[in-house]
Parts: sequence; C-alpha cells; structure tokens
Amino acid sequence: MTSTQPVATPASASLPDESWPIAVNASSSPRSAQERAAILAEPGFGRYFTDHMVRAQWTQADGWRDAEVVAYAPLSLDPATNFIHYGQAIFEGLKAYRHADGSVWTFRPHANAERFQNSARRLAMAPLPIPLFLSSLEALVRIDEAWVPVAEECSLYLRPFMFSTEVGLGVRPANAYEYLLIASPAGAYFSGGIEPVSVWLSQEYVRAAPGGTGEAKCAGNYAASLVAQAQAAEHGCDQVVWLDAVERQWIEEMGGMNLYFVYGSGPTARIMTPELTGALLPGVTRASLLTLARDLGMQAEEGRISAQQWRDDCASGAITEVFACGTAAVVTPVGQARSAKGDWTIGDGQAGPITMLLREELLGIQTGEVPDRHNWLYRLA
Repeated sequence: MTSTQPVATPASASLPDESWPIAVNASSSPRSAQERAAILAEPGFGRYFTDHMVRAQWTQADGWRDAEVVAYAPLSLDPATNFIHYGQAIFEGLKAYRHADGSVWTFRPHANAERFQNSARRLAMAPLPIPLFLSSLEALVRIDEAWVPVAEECSLYLRPFMFSTEVGLGVRPANAYEYLLIASPAGAYFSGGIEPVSVWLSQEYVRAAPGGTGEAKCAGNYAASLVAQAQAAEHGCDQVVWLDAVERQWIEEMGGMNLYFVYGSGPTARIMTPELTGALLPGVTRASLLTLARDLGMQAEEGRISAQQWRDDCASGAITEVFACGTAAVVTPVGQARSAKGDWTIGDGQAGPITMLLREELLGIQTGEVPDRHNWLYRLA
C-alpha cells in the first residue's frame, strides 16, 4: 500500500451522469438501531438485508418505468413466469465502502453498469440504462446508509439483478422484465487473516464454450458450475478452476473469480491473467489490477497458460505466486492446486508479497486510504 493515512477523495471522482427519477416509498417498519447494530456486529456475507430495495419494470409498450424505493419484501410470481423456465436472469455485484470522513463510495460502477447491459444483450433482454443503474445505487444507499459498516474491510454489498416477468411458456425473448437492487452488509472476507485457498482443476466439466454465455453474468452460468464446485470440495479444495472447453488444457478462471499468475519477484515481477476469449467473465477487479500493477512498475499482461505449464513453472520456481480476484474477496491467494494428474504447491503455499501489495493497494483505493489516481470512486452518500 503506498499510503497508510486517509486521503481526501476529489469530488470529481463521481463522474457526471444524467440522473434517473426514483420515487421513495419508505418502509413503515424498518429494523431498530439496536437490531441493526446486532447484525452489523457479525454480518457474514449475504445473510442479512437492508430495509429497502429498488425496483423498476420494463415493457415493450412503455420501456423502463416505475422506478421506486420500496420496503424489502418477498416477490409474488406466477408459476408460468418466463425466467423460471427459460433462465432469462442476470446480476451484478459491487460494494459500498464507508470512508474515514463518513461518506460512502463505490468502485467503478460504470463498468458494472456496462457489463450489466452486455449481459442483458447476450440473453436477449432489455438493457438497463446506465443512469437508472447509478441512480438506483444512490437511492438505496442514501435511504439505508446506516447499514454501511464502519469496521475495517467491511462493506455494504450491492446486488443489482434483472429477470423476465412475462407469464407464458413460449420459448422466445420475454416482453417484460423487472430490475431489482438489494443490499447486504458484508463482514471482512478473511476475518482471521489472509488464508490461501486450494483449487481443483476440473477436467470433467466446463464453465463456458466459445459462442456461449461465458462473458455474461447470468444465473445459468452459476447453476452449471455447482456440480464442479461440489467435486472440488470432495477433493478437499476450496474452489474449482475451469479449463477451456475445446482443448481442455488452457486455464480460464476460478469459480466466480479471475486468476493471476506472478512470475519473478520484487521490481522485476511480471503478472499475467488469462486473456478474454468470450468464454471468460471480464472482471472489473481483473481490469483494475492490470492498471494498478503497471502503476506500481510491474509488467502486467494478458495471455494463455496451460495446466501443465502452470505445474511445470511452479516446479521450476518461475511462477512464484498465484491469486484470484473478484468483488467479494478483492484478492485471494492460491496456495495449492490439485488435479487428477497430481497436486502441486505454489511458492511456499502462503500469500506472497506481490499478491498482498496489490490487494492492499486496491482495497486502499476503495476505502479512501490510497489516492484514487484514476477517478474510479463514485460517491453514493
């Protein structure tokens, strides 16, 4: 981390966008301050939700309309609702952080908004306007600002999602969609210190194929991944690593995270992440780390690495560290890899210095402790 002292974030970090009108219908029964404090003391991840949510509807006749903040509540769906049967459902994930001055910021929401649009297009859904995406984040965080934690590495996780709502069993793009935004306080991902994870190379299953939905953040991709994740657990691993669908040898990504490989150490270190082929999710954290590594004087690139090369380069010492990255954990060290052909350890099996440097630098920007040189932060409250 380049700085240990809080720094002021420039007001210009909130990029100007046309706002979208969102009505506010506040909950008549929000949790008490005492109930909220008890939850924030030990929030976990995705276990508790704030008092409100945002919703908006799209129809062919009227486009996007009726954007409003409402009380968090169950949904009522007809059994023949289109997405239940045909899977037109997408989502995003980002976090809101409390800064030292009490303000609340999120990280690169424009990138999430653009990816949300791209996911919608791939699933033949109606893209959500970027101003509506950003305004929904602001509206929800402002009414539920008290839910944003203040503890170190804690955050408010924001989950925008959209699904088709047409009632009927015709197999075609739906003529109606609903957008929702919910929020959940999240504790520190590594509450007991940074722990390297072990990974299982899946050679029986694939996550995505060329021409498929790999670069879309859609619900079906995650459903299809669960059997391989269970297989990884059976082999004593924390996560699954996906290989390409054609040759079954090229590393793609890890579970719901992108992967990075570190060659060398110190000022001459080089980091490499698998290139985007249309089958990988273009992670916002992945893209940010390419930039930050270069800012820190490292060589950072996209390329290809096979499972065998990964193993051989670890054996020779060429690969010194491996880490995964994503919204939830930011940066996660990988200590051991396992496959049907054998197991191997990365470096000494612990979190390496390059991994930790990049993690601290990125988290420092997100929490306002490191200068935001690229205007990535966006103020929500």
